Amino acid sequence: MKSLIITVAGMSTRFNKETKQDVLKCLYYEDDPANSLISLQVHKTFDMVDEIIVVGGYKFEDLETFIHNEMKHVNHKMKLVYNDHYHDYGSGYSLLKGIEVVSEQADEIIFIEGDLLFDTESVEKIFSSKKNVISVNNEPILSKKAVALYFDASNYPHYIYDTSHSCLEIHEPFTAIYNSGQMWKFKDPSRVRKICQFLTPKQERGTNLEIIQEYFGAYLNSQLDIIRINLWFNCNTVADYREAIKTMNK
Repeated sequence: MKSLIITVAGMSTRFNKETKQDVLKCLYYEDDPANSLISLQVHKTFDMVDEIIVVGGYKFEDLETFIHNEMKHVNHKMKLVYNDHYHDYGSGYSLLKGIEVVSEQADEIIFIEGDLLFDTESVEKIFSSKKNVISVNNEPILSKKAVALYFDASNYPHYIYDTSHSCLEIHEPFTAIYNSGQMWKFKDPSRVRKICQFLTPKQERGTNLEIIQEYFGAYLNSQLDIIRINLWFNCNTVADYREAIKTMNK
């Protein structure tokens, strides 16, 4: 059984600098509700999963209403979860809340951040892989937006991200560096659950990389499937969203 977690709890601060009124980023569209990020992500993955867990927080009632009214055909697979710390904790708490409600029957968990757009062919490779999956993309590694992934001298993975969008630093020799595709597959749900049980209060308040690093940091490069996403957009702004929709519709 495959479980998909999508996290959309954030307050969309950068995105809302370009909107007339504050919106939940994953619900934004300009012509058709089907072009919202949440609709596109679910549409691209729906046939490959058994349950879809969406973790919201900011404007949660808007999320509930949109999914109920605009996505009726997928409601039977959906679980909506409320993150009551969306305004004062980092992204890791959303992932934690999603993992808490994954079905006991699930034998793998796929996690996708809620502000992404991507090509279907690439994401199909994630779902069909027989290994734990780390995704990467072709974007330049820029400290203001990238989650960087590097492999150390022993070929173990490490993630780095600057929440202030200032600078990234690596303090050790490394064999490879990538821009993370911000999509992962956990082939061992029991191990993920155990990691979540032993998070410190500080880790619970941190980014989702606290859980991701703890899980994937135990695997060598050769034990992982590193899948490159051919067409990938991180929609931090309205301009990013418009470019993504324009490219996807070509």
